[in-house]
Amino acid sequence: MIYNKQPTTVEDQIMQLKARGLQISDEALIRHYLSNVSYYRLAGYWWPMQSDKVNHVFKPNSKFEDVIALYNFDRELRLLLFDVIERIEIGLRTKMIHHLSLEHGAWWFQNSELFIDIRQYIKTIASIEEELDRSKDTFIKDHLKRYRLDLRFPPAWKTLEITSFGSLSKLYGNLRPSVNSKDIIAAELNTVNHTYLPSWLLTIAQIRNICAHHGRLWNKNLPGRPNLLSRPPAPWLNNVPPVNQHHMLYIHACCMKYLLDVISPGHHYKTRLASLFQKYTNVDLNALGFPADWETEPLWR
Repeated sequence: MIYNKQPTTVEDQIMQLKARGLQISDEALIRHYLSNVSYYRLAGYWWPMQSDKVNHVFKPNSKFEDVIALYNFDRELRLLLFDVIERIEIGLRTKMIHHLSLEHGAWWFQNSELFIDIRQYIKTIASIEEELDRSKDTFIKDHLKRYRLDLRFPPAWKTLEITSFGSLSKLYGNLRPSVNSKDIIAAELNTVNHTYLPSWLLTIAQIRNICAHHGRLWNKNLPGRPNLLSRPPAPWLNNVPPVNQHHMLYIHACCMKYLLDVISPGHHYKTRLASLFQKYTNVDLNALGFPADWETEPLWR
């Protein structure tokens, strides 16, 4: 089959949505969004409103205003989670710099003997080198100029400050189990040992990338599955969602809360999340995997 659909004007898009059953009470509003947000970005939010996914026929009483409410909710959710992930990222970076540098020196991240998968390690180091080359930070540029005869990267406390969360999580997950700092960092984050934390960091890094690139979180089949502790040392969930629901945001949001309690005590994550849900009461939290009683769980109290 060859794709043969042609580009259409905003007016044609509006006519098509109306013909498919979407209720539009404010044409100026939909014209604005289709001109500035785009048809296919919004399509992710009206997709569940369609009763016929082949012919794209909308269910009765499907309203464009509800599409925009979902879109704005998702945008605010991304901003909230991006702030949470930033704190986790900075906390992880700090612990890796501190513990691993004390155990294996300032250039531990360039010691391939500390890592399990060499091919993955080479890719990660290549990504870090690209990040260094792109960096406009004065402390990086000054180091490379001052120590230009030293062919090593800047030491961990400089290099890892500009390293992405994705590269950090890959470095940590790829460390050999014999590296003591790997367990020390996990224990400090209440995840007991290195068995569990790598999968948490990987999934959080993936969600961070979705947030950074303005992707959709609502009703999203998320990549990655966190390896959950059977007996967490800190407050957790009484009712853990089954594995077949771990593609939804809820369990990942719980992992973030668990880590944030250590890294940033006194945070307002729950309050901000609850306020967002109250602001958009028409949003179906089931599409995020959140149970009705999520606030009563020990983790969220």
